[in-house]
Amino acid sequence: LKKVLTSGESIYMHGGQQPQKHYGITSSISMAFPREVDHQYTHKLSEAMKPFGVFEDEDELNHRLAVLGKLNTFVKEWIAEISETKNLPPSTITNVGGKIFTFGSYRLGVHTKGADIDALCVSPRHVERTDFFDSFFAKLKLHEEIKDLRAVEDAFVPVIKFKFDGIEIDLLFARLALQSIPDNLDLRGDSHLRNLDIRCIRSLNGCRVTDEILYLVPNKENFRLTLRAIKLWAKRRGIYSNMLGFLGGVSWAMLVARTCQLYPNAVAATLVHKFFLVFSKWEWPNPVLLKQPEDSNLNLPVWDPRVNPSDRYHLMPIITPAYPQQNSTYNVSSSTRTIMSEEFKYGLSVTDDILQGKTDWSKLFQPPNFFLKYKHYIVLTASASTEENQLEWIGLVESKIRVLVGNLERNEYITLAHVNPTSFPGNKESCSENEFVSMWFIGIIFKKVENAESVNIDLTYDIQSFTDTVYRQANNINMLKDGMKIEATHVKKKQLHQYLPVELVQRKKRSIVELNRNSNGGSSKRSSLDGSQLDSSRDTDSGTPFSSPTSVCKPSRPAASDTDDSLTPPKLPASLFVESSSSVPDVSPPRTDPEKGLSIPVIGSSECPAFSKPSAPTGPVGSTIPTVVGRSVVSLGTTEQHQNGSKRLHSPTLEDQSKRLKDSAEPRFYVSRLLHFIILLPSMELPDVTSPLPSSNHQRVVKNSIRLALNRHR
Repeated sequence: LKKVLTSGESIYMHGGQQPQKHYGITSSISMAFPREVDHQYTHKLSEAMKPFGVFEDEDELNHRLAVLGKLNTFVKEWIAEISETKNLPPSTITNVGGKIFTFGSYRLGVHTKGADIDALCVSPRHVERTDFFDSFFAKLKLHEEIKDLRAVEDAFVPVIKFKFDGIEIDLLFARLALQSIPDNLDLRGDSHLRNLDIRCIRSLNGCRVTDEILYLVPNKENFRLTLRAIKLWAKRRGIYSNMLGFLGGVSWAMLVARTCQLYPNAVAATLVHKFFLVFSKWEWPNPVLLKQPEDSNLNLPVWDPRVNPSDRYHLMPIITPAYPQQNSTYNVSSSTRTIMSEEFKYGLSVTDDILQGKTDWSKLFQPPNFFLKYKHYIVLTASASTEENQLEWIGLVESKIRVLVGNLERNEYITLAHVNPTSFPGNKESCSENEFVSMWFIGIIFKKVENAESVNIDLTYDIQSFTDTVYRQANNINMLKDGMKIEATHVKKKQLHQYLPVELVQRKKRSIVELNRNSNGGSSKRSSLDGSQLDSSRDTDSGTPFSSPTSVCKPSRPAASDTDDSLTPPKLPASLFVESSSSVPDVSPPRTDPEKGLSIPVIGSSECPAFSKPSAPTGPVGSTIPTVVGRSVVSLGTTEQHQNGSKRLHSPTLEDQSKRLKDSAEPRFYVSRLLHFIILLPSMELPDVTSPLPSSNHQRVVKNSIRLALNRHR
C-alpha cells in the first residue's frame, strides 16, 4: 500500500485496481471491498428501516422536485421585476438570473417522509434583503398554493417560512457581489464571501457545508444509506437534538462522512458498524475534521483553539468543512457527551451481534426506557393560557434547557443530568381550563457520598438561575404574556405515573410493529416505548426537533410523602464518568485498539498536524454554559441566601444530621413558593446578568425551592 501526500490528498494503488483518491486528512483504516455477505446485511438494514418512514416513494420525490421548480421560477420572475424597477437595461434584465439552492437533509438526500426543505434564494448584487422581505413576500402571498406564510426577519439567520402545496419550506436569502446569477453557479468557492454582510454569509453557510460534505465522501449512495440509519438510531435512542446539547443533523452527517473516508470502499452495513467502532473509541476532545482547515484571508472568525481560548473548552468538537469553519457541537455538555459515548458503545455491541448473526437490525432501533433508567427526575413544566402563546413559550424554554443542565452538572453532588429530548403534554386528569402545558423530564444521578448518613442537597439556586434566564429573555424580546409560567419539581421514579401514561413507566416491552400500529393514523410521528417520537414531519436542526404536544391541563403534583425504594444512586461503570479535557491534546500517532487491531487516525496525529497543542486554559473545565444570574436567592423558610455565584449547597454537621434523622427516618423533599412580579422591559437586547427580573402588578412568576435530604440507609 503506497501513499503519496499532495496538498491534503493521497493516491492509493491497491492490487490491480485503478488509483483511488484519498479522502480526509489521514490515511484510511481499510480499503477492503465489500463481500457478498456485506451486501446481504445492507439489504436487511434497508428493510429494517422501512417501517419507520425514512424513505419517500417516487411520487413524493417528484412532487418535491415540482414544487422546487415552481419556486425557482418565482424567484427568477421576481428578480427580473425588481431589476426593471431599478432601471437596469433590458439586455441585463434578460440574463440577470437568480436561483434556488437546497441544503440540509434534502440536499444530502436523506430527508424523510413529510420532512421540510431548507432552501436558499441567491440574488445578484442589486437586489436588497429588504426587497426579499417586502416584494418577494408579497408575491408569495398571491399564490393560492402557498399557505402559512410568515417572515422572521430579525432572526440570527433571517428566513421566510411557508407551505408550498403541502411541503414546508424554510427559505433564506443571500445577495452575491455578482451582476447576474448563472444556473451553473457553484457556491463552494470562498471568493463568493467577499464583501458580503454577515447575514448573507450565515445564510450561505448551510449550502456551502452541505455541498462540501458531499464532495468529501467517497461514495454518495453508501454515505446516504448509512446516514439514514445513524439518524434513525440517534432519534430512537433520544440523542438527536442540537438544541438540547446532543447532536443535530449536520453533526451526524459529518461523523458518518468521516467514517466513509476511513473505509472508502465499504457498504452501508459495514459503515454503520465501523461508525460505532470509531466513535466509541474516539478520544474527545480531539476534533473531527473532514479536511485540512484553510484560511481564505477574509478575516472571518473560525474555530481554532490556538487562537480562541473559548474553543479550548468545547467537549466534542465536530468542525464544519467549509470556510469559515465552525464547531457544530458547541452545545454539548459533560452529561450529553457521556450519554452519547455510552450509546456509541451500545451501538457497537449491537452491531457486533448483528454481523455475527446473533440478532437482527431491528434491535439497533429499539429505544431505551428513559423512565426506568433513573431514580430521580426533575420535571420542568412550561404553561401558557392559549395554544398560540404556548407554541412560542415552549420554543424559548426548550432553547434554554441546556442552561439548566449545565447548572445541575456544576452541582457537586450531581454526577449526571440527562434530559429527554421529547416533551409531553400535561396530565389530563388534573385539568385547568385555560392552560396549555408541556413537560420535559431530566434524569438525575446523585454522587454517592462516603461516610455520611444523610446529605442535604439544595437545587434552588440551579433551578432559579435557569428560570430567571428564561424570564429575562422573554421580557427583552417582548414575548412574555400573561399566563406564561415555568415550574420545576423533583420526583422519584415511582411517582412518574402521576405525570405520564402508565405504559411509559412500566416495564412491559412492545414490538416495533405494535409501536407503528399504535401511532396516529397518517401522522408521521411514531411513539416509542419511552415516549420518544421519531418526528419525520420536520427534519431540520433549527426550531424544535421534536414537536411538543399540548393539552388544556396541568400535571398533578406527587405526594410529598412518597419515597423510593432506595435513595442511593445506582453505581455506574467507571467508563461513564468521563472527565472533561480542557484543551485540544498534543499530537499523537494513530491509535491501535488491542482487541480489534485497527488503527483509528485522529486529528492531532503526526500524519495530520492540523492544530498544534494550545496553551493551557485558565478557566474551569467545561465552562461552555454560563450560569446567568446576578442576584441573591432567598427562599421562604430555611433556604440559605446565595451570593456571588458561590456553591449552592448546605452540607449539614453530624449534629444537624442526627436531629434531622430524629424528626423523620424517611428522606424529605421540601417545596416552598417564591413569588415575583413581572414588568415588560423596553430593551430588545438579549438579557445578561445585570438585567433586572421582570415584575408587574398583574402577573406572577412561580418558582420552586427544591431541597432534598438523601439518606444513606433506610
